[in-house]
Amino acid sequence: MVTWGKRNEELILPINSSLSVTLHQDQLKTTTTVASSRSFQEDRIWLNGKEEDITHPRIQSCLREIRRLARKRRNEVDPSLDSTGLSHKVHICSVNNFPTAAGLASSAAGFACLGKSQKNKTRTSNMLSPVCGSGSACRSMYGGFVQWIMGQRDDGKDSLAQQVEPESHWPELRILVLVVSHAERKPVGSTSGMQTSVQTSCLLKHRATSVVPGRMGEMIDAIRRKDFASFAELTMRDSNQFHATCLDTFPPIFYLNSVSQQIISLVHRYNRHCGETRVSYTFDAGPNAVIFSLQQHVPEFLQLVQHVFPPETNGGQGLPVKSTSLPEELKQAIGLEPISKGIRYVISTKAGPGPCVVEDPAQHLLGSDGLPEKTV
Repeated sequence: MVTWGKRNEELILPINSSLSVTLHQDQLKTTTTVASSRSFQEDRIWLNGKEEDITHPRIQSCLREIRRLARKRRNEVDPSLDSTGLSHKVHICSVNNFPTAAGLASSAAGFACLGKSQKNKTRTSNMLSPVCGSGSACRSMYGGFVQWIMGQRDDGKDSLAQQVEPESHWPELRILVLVVSHAERKPVGSTSGMQTSVQTSCLLKHRATSVVPGRMGEMIDAIRRKDFASFAELTMRDSNQFHATCLDTFPPIFYLNSVSQQIISLVHRYNRHCGETRVSYTFDAGPNAVIFSLQQHVPEFLQLVQHVFPPETNGGQGLPVKSTSLPEELKQAIGLEPISKGIRYVISTKAGPGPCVVEDPAQHLLGSDGLPEKTV
């Protein structure tokens, strides 16, 4: 369930609560290494092998808030906390094994890693959204099904992430990520897009006050009961309304493309043919589709996807999917001609845990000099 829009930009407080599923790190992951040293002359950050601007407001907000909380903990709770490191500059290196800035929560994953590493180092506790630097990142601090409670306080101290159910709760649930071909970095970033929507979209205000509160309760109930039909319909309706809000923004924002729209059509045609809801879709701020289904239905639907959108690379990635043949009757019922160069590849995954510490030094991304390893 999408969060779109903030009531306080500085504190990263949302206009509505939201819910997400943390994907398994065995298939989609962000790896982040953070180092601090008195020898570092300035804060620096590298993303996917390229140095980025660390003066970005969200990064600075994250670092500033973590240091503030660490000082507060040292002064009020734990005098033994090493105070020297609080004034040292930091080097951050982060790598995604999935597309960046394409609507797959790459920034949330990266900020969650950064928040987790600094949380461990400074022994801070709750992850408020400003600490994580990204609102969605506070949800990514937990595994499984997680809600971000919007809260009511002006200072944001009641705006927190809370695990609804752990990743082991619904073992039959599977997730397919359809990575669309030619999915470049989105032309309108999420932050600027949200700001424009808050200023211009009447639908956004209606959604936040009249739709999401009730839908959140229904979604949590469907997850706890493992009611896939209800979960699937709520997921699709929420995705559709989010993108309707983007179109209601002025000027309008287009995150979906023609392939995204064909995926939506394929899902509805398949469910109609089956006489029940077997798959659902959701799209964040980008054209890539996230498909939910139960394990027993994944082989057939994946074959259907590969029939309609012949992948550019052989096979998929992630969890193995049992091979199956596609009935001719199903091809005829769907009635969609194959579209070449529509989908680059498919990642098969499931719900997974939150951030974990990488103990093996060989997997750390920064060398002893604080610079990225050549393999990054």
